[in-house]
Amino acid sequence: MKNTVSFLIIVLLSFISCKNESKETTELTVTPEVKKAVKPEIESDLKITPISHATMVLEYEDTVIYTDPVGGADAFKDQKKPTIVLLTDIHGDHLSVETLESLDLSNAVVVLPKAVSEKLPELNSLERIVLDNGKTTTVNKHTIEAIPMYNLREEALKFHAKGRGNGYVITLGRERIYISGDTEDIPEMRALKNIDKAFVCMNLPYTMPVESAASAVLEFKPKQVYPYHFRGTEGFSDVRLFKTIVNNGNKEIEVIPLNWY
Repeated sequence: MKNTVSFLIIVLLSFISCKNESKETTELTVTPEVKKAVKPEIESDLKITPISHATMVLEYEDTVIYTDPVGGADAFKDQKKPTIVLLTDIHGDHLSVETLESLDLSNAVVVLPKAVSEKLPELNSLERIVLDNGKTTTVNKHTIEAIPMYNLREEALKFHAKGRGNGYVITLGRERIYISGDTEDIPEMRALKNIDKAFVCMNLPYTMPVESAASAVLEFKPKQVYPYHFRGTEGFSDVRLFKTIVNNGNKEIEVIPLNWY
């Protein structure tokens, strides 16, 4: 009898132990860490400061990127010194020699197409990387790829010839950032993959109408898109229409307006 009672106690204790282990295992499967592993959430550490039109400042950790800096030193008086400068084209709303001369670029690497580099002979002290369309470089551990930018419409071919300027895809941490430069909805844009943030131009007669910009965005599907460079000869493009077209086509794409003007 004593042996029987002892045996039953051992069985009961084993059952309780197994139940507790099962409960602990179940609780582990619903911790936040496990949830995150099942459905990862991308959090952005990127700070975006629009300056004007095509000009902005991007900050990620200790990297400060100026894109197409124009407007003189005063436009950047509240900004940190750049570590990377991206230049896209030779036109005055993208290339300002006076602005470049006024900025402290002593710690910056300037990435630019050949046509732009040829416009800067007096700034020979600049540390520069000349990047052709389709080529890739690495600056401060960040990958930068030169994406073509050019016009498609017959009446606009004179503005941006294929091969002259660069758009860019830059990888900052876990995010891929696309900066279109002056372009239309070219095949190279439509073929982009895994873009987290896209800065897409839309102004006539120089780049493309909002309908073309929206069509391209719906094809390459960035997570977020920022309309920029939307002032043309007849005023501002209809950014609200762009947002409506994109959201009607794909509600997963977030359209984020910023104060460019």
